[in-house]
Amino acid sequence: MKKKLAVILIPVILIGLIVVVAVTRKTKSEFTDTGVSVSNSGFFFDTVITITLYDNSDAPLIEDCFDLCSEYESLLSRTVKGSDVWNINHAGGKPTEVDPRTAGLIADALAYSSMTDGRFDISIAAASTLWDFTDHDNDLPDPDSLHEALNHIDYKKIQVRGNSIILEDPEMMIDLGGIAKGYIADQLKSYLVSRGVKNALINLGGNVLAIGNKPDGSPYLIGIQYPFKEEGDTIAVAMLSDSSLVTSGGYERYIEKDNEIYHHILDPQTGYAVDSDIFSVSICCSSSLQADALSTCTFLLGYNEGAKLIESQKNVSALIITDDLKMHPIGDFPLKETQ
Repeated sequence: MKKKLAVILIPVILIGLIVVVAVTRKTKSEFTDTGVSVSNSGFFFDTVITITLYDNSDAPLIEDCFDLCSEYESLLSRTVKGSDVWNINHAGGKPTEVDPRTAGLIADALAYSSMTDGRFDISIAAASTLWDFTDHDNDLPDPDSLHEALNHIDYKKIQVRGNSIILEDPEMMIDLGGIAKGYIADQLKSYLVSRGVKNALINLGGNVLAIGNKPDGSPYLIGIQYPFKEEGDTIAVAMLSDSSLVTSGGYERYIEKDNEIYHHILDPQTGYAVDSDIFSVSICCSSSLQADALSTCTFLLGYNEGAKLIESQKNVSALIITDDLKMHPIGDFPLKETQ
């Protein structure tokens, strides 16, 4: 392994972590150099989310955002009984009428599946449900069950007909976890902007979206987690202005057995952690949905193919950290230079 990079010791918001804890909603006001900011945290989508606004009078809008999160969770969660995704997965292959927003998101996901020749596949749920990444010491799935699950992974068997979703394989299941948080962040931004918010930061546990800049005109500083180091150690800092930054990494959730790490980003062809030469990838662009999908796609494709995918996209930049801990900026990535 190469020499470790210096940790950047400046106040930043850290992304690329999933922290599962109980959170009590309580609006918090803080004085900053440019006035008063208000923030609140809640627990949605199996992670802690935080919304920060920079006008104290906008505080009630945070609860509105949490209500929207609850609404989207009730539509898009695989585990919430009665959600659109839950209904699709339990329809036995029969057509399922869903909310237009759900149908649109599934169609977007299938476009990324086609773009990556199936490396990104929302029908991975047949395999991912066999894994339990809640603890690093958990057992691995039964190999025979995992092998059987591969027979039910194929995005080409997912049909979107208007607002009707059909899984041609009755045993197939879908999981929108690789794209849903990005979509939801975009919807929260749209709502806040419609209410006149000009400066805000939305952090959905690794998916960060900035509305405007800080009130003083400076960009938000977003720390990117140093792979496999202690929480709070950053390997780089991005300067975010009216855009989204999403990081995917194999260090977020994993099981370690016999000195081998099995992370949560699964290869649809094997059902096991994808063998990638990437430790983490951070995507910066205006759409959080696009950033969310591309971060996962790039990790699945590996550095060479992933870099080509990013370069083929308009107004998208990235910072890829390969497994030798080298940083590879692609495009005009807003990397903060350090001494």
